[in-house]
Amino acid sequence: MVKYRYTEDMAKREVRFFNTTGPCNPDMHYMLPPEERLVGAQLSRYIQDQLYWVLHAPRQTGKTTFLMSWMREINAGDEAVACYVSVETCQAVEDPDVAKRIICRYIRRWAELNGLPAPEADMDSETAIADMLSDWAQKTAPKPLVVLFDEVDVLQGEPLIRFLRQLRNGFAGHGVGKFPVSIALVGMRDLKDYITAAKGGVAPNPGSPFNVKSDSVFLGNFQKDDVGRLFAQRTAEIGQQITKEALDYVYDQSRGQPWIVNSLFQRATMRVLDKDSSETVTIEHILAAREQMILARETHLDALATRLLDDRVRQIIETLMIGDVDQFITQSDAFNYCLDLGLVSKEGGTPQVANPIYREVLARYSTEGAQDAIPAPEWQWEDAEGLLDMDALLKEFQQFWRENSEVWEDQRKQRDMYTEAFPHLLLQAFLQRVLNGGGRITREFAAGRGRMDLAVEYNKKKYIIEVKLLRDKKNAETVKEQGLAQTAKYRDTIDSAAPAYLVLFDRRSESKKAPWDTRLTWAEEKGITVVGC
Repeated sequence: MVKYRYTEDMAKREVRFFNTTGPCNPDMHYMLPPEERLVGAQLSRYIQDQLYWVLHAPRQTGKTTFLMSWMREINAGDEAVACYVSVETCQAVEDPDVAKRIICRYIRRWAELNGLPAPEADMDSETAIADMLSDWAQKTAPKPLVVLFDEVDVLQGEPLIRFLRQLRNGFAGHGVGKFPVSIALVGMRDLKDYITAAKGGVAPNPGSPFNVKSDSVFLGNFQKDDVGRLFAQRTAEIGQQITKEALDYVYDQSRGQPWIVNSLFQRATMRVLDKDSSETVTIEHILAAREQMILARETHLDALATRLLDDRVRQIIETLMIGDVDQFITQSDAFNYCLDLGLVSKEGGTPQVANPIYREVLARYSTEGAQDAIPAPEWQWEDAEGLLDMDALLKEFQQFWRENSEVWEDQRKQRDMYTEAFPHLLLQAFLQRVLNGGGRITREFAAGRGRMDLAVEYNKKKYIIEVKLLRDKKNAETVKEQGLAQTAKYRDTIDSAAPAYLVLFDRRSESKKAPWDTRLTWAEEKGITVVGC
């Protein structure tokens, strides 16, 4: 029996690099043993005990890297034959016969490219996939056949049902020379979720075509120590160091999400610094890499941002942005969908966006249209010392809110685009329009907090902004007092000397009918500027 292991002494390039495109290869890329992050896996049993199992995790976490690495390890021995089959080309295919032919062609092509006897089957048969796998198992005998199906989540509806039904039927008589002894089904979500969707929301019953799986395994993110271990490979290879502050910031911003970690390291070592540089990587280099990564709209981040248009994603992200309390949020299919996408997490039991990078991307992309529509500022927003004149900026925002908020909000309502979070988004768009290229905004929001925290940094000086909504049936004085306490607390965690502002949007029905001169207010209370909109 082949015992899976990861070897770091494989032949390496003279200088490897941090990878963000496709599976990692230890010959070319800095990487950590992917099996270390498998939660609930018993790899040694899956072949020995002839088990079928499921692996699920968000995009760009290393699923394919793990599968191909495990496949190479199995095939390096003499006790089994493992093959990797991606069904990604079946995306958006609704005809089960078309999907069947695509999968069969991929199986045959993989065998031919790897010097194995090509399996055959009657392509007109409804059971062509099962027949081809049976033929393949016969041709690899006396070695058992292991098949790793990747990107299974692209299959939907009837193609998915038929595909899984054939695997289940084959499982009844599986064994060496008969049918693959072990099959892994890999995607973003546990397969029961796809079955439920395919059946119009009806939960699977015991006869559903995935009831032969033994395990449902999750691939987790890097731990904090892993981030240091990963960069240490570059240090050992070329001597380049990284400060502890920079490492801590990479983990804090990524929460260990593998693609983000690699992207920050790659940009810092190959774009911010020259790729052959041995200069120590500092937090300033990582900050520059972070901004580059977000502005570049790399595929992974762009794909996540596109999800903002999905009703399930909008429902959850909007709730988090405005900090609403929803006792059922984590029990909803929408939340579980966002969880499987890797967009959200539960930290300390609190639902929130999975990491600060995603938080920044989602906030920026959801304000992009508004930001582009805001005219370039023609008024003075810097003081004589080159520092940000936050008073002038927020007073200008009040005027902008007065002139544009009603029309712009109606436009969002017509498109059903984050109307509840509209005030938060418009303020951020306004700030970003002014600060682009010269400042930075750090955003904090999560379910149940009742506000959004913004920390603005410009020319190394920080400013604290707390955003709250005053709604119907809420007492104005109570909401303001809560906001003042929250703003003071947030300021203490960032910079106790920073100027602090509480921006209070009055969304009560009666207030919207009042004259603008009474709706826009400005006051100083407890060392905090209260900005009424």
